Amino acid sequence: MAEMTPYQEDIRQLYAQGLNLDALQGHSLLVAGATGLVGACVVDIAMADPHRNLRVFAAGRNRRRAEKRFAAYANDPRFSFVEMDVTQPVMDEKPYDYIIDAASNASPNFFKQQPVEVIKANIDGVANLLDYGRQHSLRKMVYVSSGEIYGEGDGRAFTETSSGYVDCATPRACYPSSKRAAETLCIAYATEYGTPVTIARLCHTYGPGFTESDNRVFAQFFRNVLRGEDIVLKSRGEQYRSWLYVVDSAHALLHLLLHGESAQAYNVADAKGNITIRQLAEQVAAWAKRQVVFDIPATADQGNTTPVTRATFDTSKIEHTGWKPLFDISTGLSHSLETLKSQ
Repeated sequence: MAEMTPYQEDIRQLYAQGLNLDALQGHSLLVAGATGLVGACVVDIAMADPHRNLRVFAAGRNRRRAEKRFAAYANDPRFSFVEMDVTQPVMDEKPYDYIIDAASNASPNFFKQQPVEVIKANIDGVANLLDYGRQHSLRKMVYVSSGEIYGEGDGRAFTETSSGYVDCATPRACYPSSKRAAETLCIAYATEYGTPVTIARLCHTYGPGFTESDNRVFAQFFRNVLRGEDIVLKSRGEQYRSWLYVVDSAHALLHLLLHGESAQAYNVADAKGNITIRQLAEQVAAWAKRQVVFDIPATADQGNTTPVTRATFDTSKIEHTGWKPLFDISTGLSHSLETLKSQ
């Protein structure tokens, strides 16, 4: 048997620390966007459930990617891949009792190249899944939103009632604006139709399961040092962010599926995981004994980078439900890099 990676050990640690999916036993869970960073981790955690009585349906558009990512579950009767484009109505008649909607492209290069598709995935996607839920006695859905909905604030940590500035008349706004609209759609379905749906606003999430097209900064930094390269920053790296290890993010989604209130939004972050982009680069570089160097162009391209300078989160609301992160940023980064190095 192959030795477990740090990522797999961390998932096992969740259960050792009290993760309990008993309420899901005998039911089915659809994870939309299952081949993405967060969705895939949700699948991994659900499949690690020791009771082994939860059917997991991993939904995505790319069958080849799914077969590679979930090869370990190919012969497990609890697991099924569902080829699904959430921008189209869900025609499947399978009885999905629970849904986690992580079907959204969070990679900034798509914000510039395919803003229309980003918007449709966020708005049409959530509408189609909620319509399916109305027709099939859905027990609960968690919509995976983003802390980007807050826009540029006033420097204080964002609470769930915060609302900062987003310039809607830019292609880059395709992501935060459509996430805002999708959240409102969730609340509308819950209010008008009684559809049980909870919103999870994830902070910047990192981990080892990113796709080849992902150009978020953490993915770029990981690729750099694993190739034996220094990290080259194209800015001063002063943007201040909340960061969370993907295992903690996915754990929070499953926790909210069981314990989150319908028609409520919850920040998902680590209050102790707030660092600048430069500090993130320095931690990743230090792990590989590389350097952080600067190559700042005279005119920066803002087409696919967020203009938000500070984005930290008040997590008291989700903490009151009993969730807390288990892995600090140093541990999460090192376990991510060790896992990638071993693959």
